[in-house]
Amino acid sequence: MTAITPDTLLAELHKAADAVSSLAAKLTEADVPAPSALPGWTRGHVLAHITGISNAMARQLEYAARGEAVELYDGGYDGRTKAIEMSAGHALEQHRADLDAALERALRAFDSLEADTGSDAAGAGGWRAPISYRGGVVLDGGLALWRELVIHASDLNTGRGPETWSRQFCEHLLTFLAARVPEDQKLVLQPLGMPPVTIGTGGRSTVVSGMVTDIAAWLAGREPSLGSLRASAAADGVDLPELLPWPSGVPAK
Repeated sequence: MTAITPDTLLAELHKAADAVSSLAAKLTEADVPAPSALPGWTRGHVLAHITGISNAMARQLEYAARGEAVELYDGGYDGRTKAIEMSAGHALEQHRADLDAALERALRAFDSLEADTGSDAAGAGGWRAPISYRGGVVLDGGLALWRELVIHASDLNTGRGPETWSRQFCEHLLTFLAARVPEDQKLVLQPLGMPPVTIGTGGRSTVVSGMVTDIAAWLAGREPSLGSLRASAAADGVDLPELLPWPSGVPAK
């Protein structure tokens, strides 16, 4: 798998943000309280969450540029939850305004790093500057926002499902979500037309085959949209194994 460079990530962030804005622009007022693809969440909850994580990641970069660190969400996970619940019922016009402002703020923060993308030690405002999110660096924050935008665009339940995820994005998820494999298991992922990928180091081996978007969706806790997923052990069909929680600094939705 090819490593994702800052230049590539920057382009993907703009693409993902444009997709989210486009989907929000097509919603109607009646769509906001309608169910999303996430249990217990309306589309309003998803919009509020995308707005929140975009502002939160922008804040990470703004502090990092000053050589400072700040928690991801103001008030921690409880603050995140309260903000989503308070904003979920907003009118569509307010959701769009908040979302566009948050995406613009986040993209502006990442765009400001562009001149530093060729440096291994880009300085206080660079891609390798430390941030509090997962104890990582700005590049990790960019990858996280990419995941949030792409996956939650599908969670809006407007017809843009995991089948639209790019091969590069799916390959990134196969690596990032290896942390979800239980300690006693090993998964041999066999995406159609691609080399197999082995994640996990346990003694129980399961082969999971299908379209790469279906495999990535399953690993991400989403419903595979192409119906191609198959699991086998010792050449026999078996149930897909249970996965561990999403590898995040806060509980994932």
